[in-house]
Amino acid sequence: MEFIYIYIFVVSFVATLVRSTFGFGESLVAVPLFILFIPLEIAVPLSVLISILVALVVVVQDHQQIHFNSAKWLILFAVLGIPIGLLILLYGNEFWVKIGLGLLIILNSLYAIFAKKQLSLKTDSMLWLFICGFTSGILGGAYGVNGPPLVVYGNLRNWSAKHFRATLQAYFLPTSFIAAIGYFTKGLITLEVLKYFLVSLPAVFPAIFLGRYLNHKIKDKSFFKYVYWGLIAVGSFLIINSLLTK
Repeated sequence: MEFIYIYIFVVSFVATLVRSTFGFGESLVAVPLFILFIPLEIAVPLSVLISILVALVVVVQDHQQIHFNSAKWLILFAVLGIPIGLLILLYGNEFWVKIGLGLLIILNSLYAIFAKKQLSLKTDSMLWLFICGFTSGILGGAYGVNGPPLVVYGNLRNWSAKHFRATLQAYFLPTSFIAAIGYFTKGLITLEVLKYFLVSLPAVFPAIFLGRYLNHKIKDKSFFKYVYWGLIAVGSFLIINSLLTK
């Protein structure tokens, strides 16, 4: 039992550090590592509780950096996309959906990194807010991969690393809270989940502040390149995971 507590602590620290530094991605680190030693029905709610805590701390900490209007519309349009994502999850061919999603993320990221001329938005665009928010909801509902469309919108708006990190937490706070309510009503927020959540707390808080420090140290022009390379890793993980579990 002592091993599992140490393991939860270490994974929570690493996943939170990724989330706090780049604004997203902790579930893609935490859930695959958690399920090596704990059941999926415990790992996913645990990851969501950590997500709520991280988002809450960052929103309180850096609320002045949040683009609230952008976050509001991204959330509203994401809610519209979630049911479609759930339909894909229930009725789609999981193997080909993951392969297609992985390839799409990789190709889009490579284009964003190497393209010489890119579209840029000086103000919020309702069309792009809808496209990115709606797509985020679909991907989140299907496989919990909300991040890539949000990265696209942040890049289009030329947000700084600080603004991107803070605005995404304003997005994740309500969406993760809604997910947690759903898990609670289904009886998935158990005493064991809460016990592991308490174990994670001493790791989560220092990781949040260390991630904030690293985020503020990254040069804004380099920030999205780091993020897109991270997305390439995410896309590769989806493809490899699909091939290995086929």
